[in-house]
Amino acid sequence: MSTPTTNRRYAGFLGAFLLVALLLAGGASYLASGFPDGLDAVTQTGCSETEGELQGQCIAQNAGEHATAESPLADYAVGGNDALTGVAGVVGVIATLLVAGGLFWLLRRRSPSSDREP
Repeated sequence: MSTPTTNRRYAGFLGAFLLVALLLAGGASYLASGFPDGLDAVTQTGCSETEGELQGQCIAQNAGEHATAESPLADYAVGGNDALTGVAGVVGVIATLLVAGGLFWLLRRRSPSSDREP
């Protein structure tokens, strides 16, 4: 059985967690590098980029756009605007927490009705 104090602590913890997650997503998103990550750099080994075209022999020459390239949150930005990476981070955190919370709510253990106290 939960007490009001336990419920307040739980709500306080969840509120603090959400605040920290949103601050990190909104603030740290602006510190992310726009340069290729390790995987992109490896696929471009052996090529050089000239006027947006890859010259040479590398794996990346055969790459195409991904299926969600035109989506509103593609490339960690809102609508392709790099100034809005923090907004994309916040939206991502909220979406992740909603999906995770929904799954936890659906999959939580429920005590059988015969075990409940009157």
